[in-house]
Amino acid sequence: MAMLNFLKRGLKKTKDGFFGRAISMIKGGITAEKLEDIQELLLLSDVGPETSEYIIEKMRKEKGDPVEVLRNTLIDLLGIDERLKFSQIPPTVYTLVGVNGSGKTTTAGKLAWRFKRDGKRVILAAADTFRAAAIEQLKEWGKRAGVPVIAHQMGADVGAVAYDAVKHAISNGIDLVIIDTAGRLHTKDNLMRELEKIHKVISKLSSNQPTETLLVLDATIGQNAIQQARIFDKSVGLTGIVLTKLDGTAKGGMILSIKKELGIPVKLIGIGESVEDLRDFDTFKFVDALLE
Repeated sequence: MAMLNFLKRGLKKTKDGFFGRAISMIKGGITAEKLEDIQELLLLSDVGPETSEYIIEKMRKEKGDPVEVLRNTLIDLLGIDERLKFSQIPPTVYTLVGVNGSGKTTTAGKLAWRFKRDGKRVILAAADTFRAAAIEQLKEWGKRAGVPVIAHQMGADVGAVAYDAVKHAISNGIDLVIIDTAGRLHTKDNLMRELEKIHKVISKLSSNQPTETLLVLDATIGQNAIQQARIFDKSVGLTGIVLTKLDGTAKGGMILSIKKELGIPVKLIGIGESVEDLRDFDTFKFVDALLE
C-alpha cells in the first residue's frame, strides 16, 4: 500500500493529464467518438502514434469492462517487471548513460546509497571527466552515501577512470561499481565513442561486464526520450531504462511507447528528490496508480 500511495502522489500529473479523463469517458461504455477523443488524449500525453493505435485497437476489439480492458492493455504493453541484474562473479558493474540534465549523477548517487543500505560494498566512478561540476557532484553523493569515489582530474581519459574503478573493485572485493558517464561532447559521435571506450576497457578486465547499461531519461522531455533511447541503444546496447522526474510531468505516457517500440524495459523510476525516491519499476502498481 505504501508503494501504491507513493506512486499515486508521483504520477498525479500524468493521471490528471490523461488517464483520469480517459477513465471518466469510458465508464459509461465505448463509442467510436469516445475512442477518437481517447486517442487524441493519448497523443497529447506523449504516447506515440504506433502505441496509441495499439491501445485504441485493443479497446475497440476486446469485450468486457472497458476499464479492465484498458488496464490489461497497459499491463501487456509494459510487460513483466525486470529487476536489475547482478553478476554471479563480482563485481557487478552498472554504467549510467544519457544526456546532461537527465539525472545521471543523482541516479548514480541514489543507487549507491540504496545498495550500501542493503549491505553491499559499493564504489562510484566519475567517468564524466568533461565537467568539473559532475565530478564534484558525484563526490558529494559519495560522502552522502558513505561510499568511495574513483575520480581523476577534469579532462582525464574516461577509459582510465573506468579501468581503475573496476580493477580496484576486483582487487578489494567490491560488490558493485556504478559508473557515471558524460552526457554531451562536441558531437554525438564523440559521445558514443567515449561510451564504447568505457565498455571496451571494462570487458578487458571482466568479459561479462558491464552487467547493466542503463539509460537515464528525463520524463519531462516526452517523445524525445524515445529518440534518445534509439541512439544510445544502437551504440552501446541498453539493458534498461531509468525514468526520472515522473512527478514533474503530465506527459508520462512515453513510458508505454519506449517498451512497445524499442523493447527496452524500464527498470527504475524516480519520483521526487529524496534518496528513497528511486524505486524498482512495478508494472502492476504503476498501472493501478494511473487508473485507480
